This record gives sequence, structure tokens and C-alpha cells, in this order.
Amino acid sequence: MKPDLPPLRALHVFEVFGRCGSVSATAQELGVTAGAVSQQMKILENHLGQPLYSKEGGRPALLPEAKTYHQFITAGFDQLHRAQEVYAQYQSRADIKISGLPTLLLKWLNPRIHRFQAKVDGAAIHLEATHSEPEPHQYGTQFRLTYGAAAEAFPHKQALFLDHCFPVCSPEFLRQYPEARNPDQLRELPWIDIDWGPTYSSVPRLADWLAHQGVAVSDRPPQSVHSLSSLALEAAAGGQGVALAQASFAEFDLELGRLVRLSQNTLPMPAPYYVCWGSAVLQDPKAQAFLKWVLAGA
Repeated sequence: MKPDLPPLRALHVFEVFGRCGSVSATAQELGVTAGAVSQQMKILENHLGQPLYSKEGGRPALLPEAKTYHQFITAGFDQLHRAQEVYAQYQSRADIKISGLPTLLLKWLNPRIHRFQAKVDGAAIHLEATHSEPEPHQYGTQFRLTYGAAAEAFPHKQALFLDHCFPVCSPEFLRQYPEARNPDQLRELPWIDIDWGPTYSSVPRLADWLAHQGVAVSDRPPQSVHSLSSLALEAAAGGQGVALAQASFAEFDLELGRLVRLSQNTLPMPAPYYVCWGSAVLQDPKAQAFLKWVLAGA
């Protein structure tokens, strides 16, 4: 085997061939002829000094040692794709890129962000709402607003606030069920649950708030279950039942009269929300200004 690296084109064809499993499928994905694929595979085999696949049963299959080689080649191309993504993010016209949990962006940051833009001469901001935490290669190109232990993965983090929860409903629902202000009777009314999934199993639900008030939990099933807190709050605002709201998420709906707070008793969240960032983010003065602003506002 030659000590230098094989031609990149041959490695690319091999990577696709290993995924597609045939010359014709590889040619179709790459937009070339089957002959061109076979030629590049032959170039790679000549460079390595051994065959990469066999044709037992008429269908090509990677040899055992070639499968291991393919895993490394695939990982290398994954890194090249990630590098391209990072470079594209650097070239973005947005001054500040912010990734965050959907409801945290929608209900907490979005209603406030115009104040920051007014202070920093209309800084261009790109918001990406996602439950999935960014890949490590993205840490240096964007801020991340997240919750709890997820912040530990980032090079830099700062707690924003520790939220607290209380039950809410629509004004119309309260007029129909005035007993909703009584926790003992609230447990028997239609209620809306929030389930963020197993990763956030410690996030309180309405049953936890009732237990915190010393009220036995009812066997009554929820009216509906939502994976996003914002969807549950919209259902509550639509008169579908009572939801356990986080103060930061319900603030503006309470001010607008779309929701009514049913109790002054609160249940704290088990962990704070965080703003996270990588070292490269703060190379831009506008990004520095955003971090200062978001921490001051929180």
C-alpha cells in the first residue's frame, strides 16, 4: 500500500458505494456513470494494493477489512460536512445566532428581543427553535438557551433564572368553573398536561403542584398532553382546561388577559435555565452586547 493518501475523488466514491451497496446506486447518487464509479473504485484498490469488495451471489459486498476502512472514511467525510456547516454559519448575514428550546424562545426571548435590537442599532438575529442540543462543532458559532443539565456540555454557561410554576386557565374557563381557584376542587376539573420527554422527567406537572399543596392526585386522565409548554398554554388560553404554567412563559399572556393565574402558591423548577456559548461567539461586539443584555434582563 502506498503511504500517501488516495485521491479524494476515489475516497468519496468509496464512501457512497459503502452506503449504497451497488455501483448503479452509487452512480445515481453522485450523478455519474457506472463506469466512472468502477474506475474510481479500481483506482482506490490499486492504491491500497488489495480488493475492497467481492461479488458473491451477484451483489457486491465490502470485505471485512474494507468495512472497517469505510467506517473511518465515513467519519472523515462527516467532519468535512460539519466543517462546511460551520463555515456557512460564519458567512451568514446574521450578526447573532441563537439556538434554544422552542417555548423558551417563543414565550420568553421573542417578546423581548426587539428591545435589544433597538439598543444595538437593529442587530440581525437568527433564531433556531429546537429541543436537540447543538453538536460540539457548533458551540463556537452560536448561543444556546437551554435548561438544566444540558448546559454542562458547553464550554461556557451562565444561569439566566430559576423559574416557578402555578396553575392557569382562560377567563372563560374560570367563569364556567369558578371552583378552579380551590386546589381541592381543581383536581377534578379538565386539565392539560405537559411532557417534555424522558430527558426532562423532573420537570413538574400539575399533579406535582397539587401534591405540593397537600392535595391528593386525582385518577382523572388529562384532557390532553403536549410536548411543548407553549402548546399547552395555547390550549389553556383556548378554554380547554387548566395548565401548569411557568412564570417566564405565561408572563405576557397574563398581561394580555389571555390567561388567569389561579393561585399565588408556586412550585419551583428543579433547575435553572441557562445561556451557553463557545469562545468564538464573543469575538463580535454585538454578540458581547447580547450576552450582557440577556443576563441583565434575566
